[in-house]
Amino acid sequence: MPTNFYMYFVAALIPMIIGATYYHPKVLGTAWMKSNGFTLESLEGGNMPLIMGTAYLLSFILVFGMTGAVIHQFSAFSLLVPEVMEKGSAIQVDFADFMAKYGDRHRTFTHGMVHGFEKTIFVALPLIGIVSTFERRGWKYVLIHTGYWLITLMLVGGLLSATLKFAQMM
Repeated sequence: MPTNFYMYFVAALIPMIIGATYYHPKVLGTAWMKSNGFTLESLEGGNMPLIMGTAYLLSFILVFGMTGAVIHQFSAFSLLVPEVMEKGSAIQVDFADFMAKYGDRHRTFTHGMVHGFEKTIFVALPLIGIVSTFERRGWKYVLIHTGYWLITLMLVGGLLSATLKFAQMM
């Protein structure tokens, strides 16, 4: 677990901030509303505290789940559970040595952005595309949402990769 767990809370703000900007009527909000058949009037009302709270909670789950994708050392750690948790065990010693040698590899903002790009192309795009096909949405709708997730996941991946710090095992 990271020693700076608060970074998940910070990273969970990224989808909210990007969404507020990206879907603003002066950016792509008008095109998004048109592709959905919405008007500004039809979007008024609603329980905004509930909507924003739910969005933030889901954003937190998303960024927490991105950890394994952008930080490869987390995956190496998961291969060794539960023995790596046993204080002084041979596996814990080996893992501590491994981390001392390779713990900072691929821990840059750019590397995290690459994984955000991959998650957009190989996860977000197919999910949006499949749902949009059944909802009879056009490709404009798919591309608008995919663009949002591309920006969002690249920034989330970059921030997590560059900033999460993990405690030494020993």
